[in-house]
Amino acid sequence: MKSKVKTILQSEEPVLREIAKEVDLKNIKTPKVVKMLKDMSEALDSQYDGVAIAAPQIGYSYRIFLVSGKIFEKSFIRGKKTENTEHVKNLVFINPVITKLSKEKDWVPEGCLSVRPVYGKTYRAKKATVEAYDEEGNKFSRGGSGLLAQIFQHETDHLNGILFIDHAKELRIEDLP
Repeated sequence: MKSKVKTILQSEEPVLREIAKEVDLKNIKTPKVVKMLKDMSEALDSQYDGVAIAAPQIGYSYRIFLVSGKIFEKSFIRGKKTENTEHVKNLVFINPVITKLSKEKDWVPEGCLSVRPVYGKTYRAKKATVEAYDEEGNKFSRGGSGLLAQIFQHETDHLNGILFIDHAKELRIEDLP
């Protein structure tokens, strides 16, 4: 039996304003966490324009986010449907901590699966480094620039109960295709 894709919660849901709890590392491979990761991946993959998702966005108040593998595919064009010729696995970040942000920042366009259909500009560091654990419980560090750095900051905000609209400017509503 195919499972139903979890609904992506919208901004008025209280769980989106909570500080998410850390995942106990000994529980990473438990059925509960495995199910959370599966639910998050299915919800993210169901959104053609989604580039990442945090656990609170589907009702789990835990410090986990996923980055869509599609942003690493050659055919990826931000916010556009494309025909993918290859598939890159979604990246899992459990108990992520931003360890480094560049001093250089910029106003960048941003949206959110939990604040549909609002878009705006946010002031984000151009580069960021995150330390986290993967789905196997291995600690890793990953740096990124541009969109990936923006995702690290946006998703970490979610885990701290912050939505991009809390600090964005030039908010506007855009019709979804």
